Amino acid sequence: MWIEEPEMGFWEMTFLPAILDGLKTTIRHVTHYDPVTQQYPEEKPSLPLHYRGVHRLNRDEKGRVKCVACMLCATACPADCISIEASAAPPDWPDRDKFPATFVLDELRCIYCGMCEEACPVDAIELTHIYDLTGETRESMRFDREKLLAVYDKTKDDPRDPLRTRRGKLGPAADFGTLPTVAPATQVTAGDRSAQSTAPGTIHTYNNPRPFDDPGGAT
Repeated sequence: MWIEEPEMGFWEMTFLPAILDGLKTTIRHVTHYDPVTQQYPEEKPSLPLHYRGVHRLNRDEKGRVKCVACMLCATACPADCISIEASAAPPDWPDRDKFPATFVLDELRCIYCGMCEEACPVDAIELTHIYDLTGETRESMRFDREKLLAVYDKTKDDPRDPLRTRRGKLGPAADFGTLPTVAPATQVTAGDRSAQSTAPGTIHTYNNPRPFDDPGGAT
């Protein structure tokens, strides 16, 4: 379909209607002044509930660090900003095997994606609404375990930073009573391989006495 450009009239060629429309827009903004700029830092921003700021390590009901040093947050972190050294739990902690002897999170390297919070099975790490994070050195921006626990003590009573994840003592996996039983695989020796049925759904495992480093052995 061929479309022809409409011809401009006399007034349109003078651009006076466009100029008048622009002046009306300017006058409307002047007479109905509604600023949207926040005068920070005098005016503090109102952050959404899903805002992700400085991290914290939560405490359990006994005041201990809730982390069990499972390394899932460090594994899930795409920025590789979490480093944990696990240690055996004290004898008076019968409900866990390990705890973080050291827990260091680099706030400068973090991209605040929240994947550590999603990966944690015991709801030990969360992101808060603290956004005005400053430091004079890079080392001061590396938050250790005590510093992350201090952030929890500071924000636990803030209505903007409630304990958002409550999935149980050890997460969803702790809610399983018994796991379903799995039938053992069929054991077949080398002499019976030719007689083994090849019916669909049959699982075969072969016992070979030769070591795995033997080029002729089974893998």
